Amino acid sequence: MAEKKHVLLEIGNTNIKIGICTEARLLCAYALPTDTGITADLLGLRLLDVLRHSRVGLQELGGCVASSVVPAINPLARQACRRFLGQPVCFLAEDVDLPLENRYQNPREVGADRLVASYAARLLYPEPVSLISVDLGTATTFDCISGNAYLGGLICPGLLSSARNLAARTAKLPQISLELDESEPLIGVNTATSLNHGFIFGFAAMSEGLVARLGKLLPQPLEVVATGGFSTTVARVADCFDHVRPDLLLDGLRLSLPLLSGKGRY
Repeated sequence: MAEKKHVLLEIGNTNIKIGICTEARLLCAYALPTDTGITADLLGLRLLDVLRHSRVGLQELGGCVASSVVPAINPLARQACRRFLGQPVCFLAEDVDLPLENRYQNPREVGADRLVASYAARLLYPEPVSLISVDLGTATTFDCISGNAYLGGLICPGLLSSARNLAARTAKLPQISLELDESEPLIGVNTATSLNHGFIFGFAAMSEGLVARLGKLLPQPLEVVATGGFSTTVARVADCFDHVRPDLLLDGLRLSLPLLSGKGRY
């Protein structure tokens, strides 16, 4: 009997990432722009397009699991998965709690994305006493885990949102790629280079500095995981990361599947 495949939905402020996985591994991932004006029908049709492109039939599906920081989209995702995929969708931290002690002052304030990424980091890297998960996405978040406890962390501006905000407020600044080939910063002799290197090496330096400061507060040994859309770019020029997992959150959704089946969700 063929192994069942599952649909993963990572609903973020900038993108909705859609993954297809088995319990053993992530098979493929796609990113769509987040649109709070989307309808359940359009989202469902996009999910069908993803399945068609990845050559997965509806009869192969075992269920859908999601995390979301955009509450308005959650009911649409539930409708879309049930109507177009014939499957319920389980939202982590909403429908099912993760087996990670949450020490936030108000546990419900923590975004599901931060908890799922922390859960994934703990399962993927069980050896160190402490971990820091650094998500270089819409915001830059630093999440601290010690033992089996989520301790909390820091929320900082995101690389892309910062660049867009600066460009929107400054008429003469050019659009930049937020990519580079150099491993050390250049003294910019044009505006594009000055911006590109300023942003990328600036966020690398912020990551290094905050990891060093947070590391002093955590039991050792410590390892640091980079994730998010800009993790590969920033990690290439930063020296504070032990692991780079751009799809850490999708891996967390995949790793949660045994929890859901144990509760009879699928």
